[in-house]
Amino acid sequence: MKDSGKVEAECKEVKGVKKKLNWSCSLIMASLVGAFGSSFLYGYNLSVVNAPSQYIKTFYNDTWEKRHGHSIDGNTLMLLWSVTVSIFAIGGLVGTMMVTLIGKVLGRKYTLLVNNSFAILAALLMACPRIAGSFEMLILGRFIMGVDGGIALSALPMYLNEISPKETRGSLGQVTAIFICIGVFSGQVLGLPEILGQESLWPYLFGMIIVPALVQLAILPFLPESPRYLLFEKHDRDGAEKAFQTFLGKTDVSEEIEGALAESRVQRNIRLVSVWELLTRRSARWQIITVIITMACYQLCGLNAIWFYTNNIFSTAGISTEKIPYITLSTGGIEILASIFSGLVIERLGRKPLLIGGFGLMALFFGILTVTLTLQDKASWIPYLSIICILSIIASFCSGPGGIPFILTGEFFQQSQRPAAFMIAGTVNWLSNFAVGLLFPYIVAGLKTYCFLVFAVICLLGATYLYFVLPETKNKTYAEISQAFAKRNKENLPEEKIEPARANGQANGKSELEFSTLDNHVQNKIS
Repeated sequence: MKDSGKVEAECKEVKGVKKKLNWSCSLIMASLVGAFGSSFLYGYNLSVVNAPSQYIKTFYNDTWEKRHGHSIDGNTLMLLWSVTVSIFAIGGLVGTMMVTLIGKVLGRKYTLLVNNSFAILAALLMACPRIAGSFEMLILGRFIMGVDGGIALSALPMYLNEISPKETRGSLGQVTAIFICIGVFSGQVLGLPEILGQESLWPYLFGMIIVPALVQLAILPFLPESPRYLLFEKHDRDGAEKAFQTFLGKTDVSEEIEGALAESRVQRNIRLVSVWELLTRRSARWQIITVIITMACYQLCGLNAIWFYTNNIFSTAGISTEKIPYITLSTGGIEILASIFSGLVIERLGRKPLLIGGFGLMALFFGILTVTLTLQDKASWIPYLSIICILSIIASFCSGPGGIPFILTGEFFQQSQRPAAFMIAGTVNWLSNFAVGLLFPYIVAGLKTYCFLVFAVICLLGATYLYFVLPETKNKTYAEISQAFAKRNKENLPEEKIEPARANGQANGKSELEFSTLDNHVQNKIS
């Protein structure tokens, strides 16, 4: 009997594993199409300015000379180039500010669809600056593409977080990071001299942005909206049930409806929380601090500086100009492999080890890179050690810090808090991105080979904070994650306060009435 019980337990465990791996075609399609038209474009725009940088600067100089009768001076050219790179982040900040309002009216899916209009407009602007003789069109296009990225990097993680079961929430969330890396790699491949990295063809590099936008516009309308959005914000129980059925590939979704309602019970109400309300809410204090620090480290850790200025870094490392575009491809390949590895192991290892390990290894390799760049003239093999350090930094980033911050932002907060949380996270993300893009050339000019020590310190500080503060969120419900932060926030969970209030007949006004109506409405349908 004992052996029989053991066999039965093993069978149950195998069935549970199969259940976890049983992703529906609609779930996979929604994640792939959503990411291709969103995070892919973000990654593509990080790297696409790299290969044609010299041609773009030449175009700036020629346009300036035609207008003013003399060549542009070096400082003005550096400023224009820095603005071209960094204005993408300013647009991202604007997009982040817009996403809450758009998402409230349109929902997650239709926010992604409408967002494609920005990508199409940006592609048309950036494909035509040489024809029009206007470098302002390229800068404006980068700004508009930043707006697209700001909306996408908030709406997409929310959408993926809300359509995925908790057992695969981390792996599905990593699709955002994987497609960022694929976008970076695609920008590098298309930027090769044999393809579009030529003086006469570089505008088409930016025009290619229109393709993912059109693909998403063609496919995403046929996939469901987020069931949680339909249930909580639209009170569309039938729509939510159908969405759950489509994404999970089964007809009985009563358990998922119950789980969603259980989440709502720990909220004071189902009204969307504003940014100010979330910032001043004690029960969310350490979640907000952790998201801010994690997202700041995501940008300030130095990886975007490597993406923006890979050619310059390899030149400093002693690599010949002819070899640089091809060596740059290795960085994109490493990014994709590391992000896929992270997606495969995140539900086994958890979020915390991957984040701490990633930032810790980045700090180590930044330190080694500083040494190799300083001593690169001492031996012929040292520049190649610098390349190994760069690839190791990229692999360390993409194996954890590259995607997990977006997952944590969705996991830390309840449905009513999530849009405001993503606005806070996005604001920190894009401001930090702007700071790196604008200031990195000047940091390099001032600190030279010691510039990467700044990023090493940031990575080390981030890893230390996460070690002491971040709870593991793997395979946990939103209520369990809130409980993990409750002691640090020095406040009991909301349901512990609400239940006594109900026992004493104390109503919370309209918001609690709305909650009860939704709860009873869905419960009656299920029964």
